[in-house]
Amino acid sequence: MMISSSSSSNRGGGTEASHPDAQPSSPAPLNMNHYANKKSAAESMLDVALLMANTSQLKAVLDQGADFSFYTPVITLIGISLCLQVTVGVLLIFIVRWDLNDEQKHWRLDILEDLATCLVFIIVIVNIFITALGVHRPKHSD
Repeated sequence: MMISSSSSSNRGGGTEASHPDAQPSSPAPLNMNHYANKKSAAESMLDVALLMANTSQLKAVLDQGADFSFYTPVITLIGISLCLQVTVGVLLIFIVRWDLNDEQKHWRLDILEDLATCLVFIIVIVNIFITALGVHRPKHSD
């Protein structure tokens, strides 16, 4: 009987936190640093996947040799793509390291994020050309 009397006193006592349907008076603020770190980590994983794909394409072109019709352009485009990917990776490291709550650094972060976005766009365009020129694994005759 003591259990029921204590639970009924909690419901009528004005303590909203103990009520199962009660909502907190103010939601916890969004931690922008945590969000940005997760976003940058996801972007970095995609960057690593593309880096691996370009490395595989480079190996395939090198295996085909100089007699491949687009050998020099494809090697050049893959090299440009790899360099840009490393640059974006470094930019993402700097973006993650800076505190988003410091308003004096917002303009720097905006510039870095815009630069990273532009570089990713260029990487996509370069990789479209790499794919269009065609990278095929050589056929080995046994």
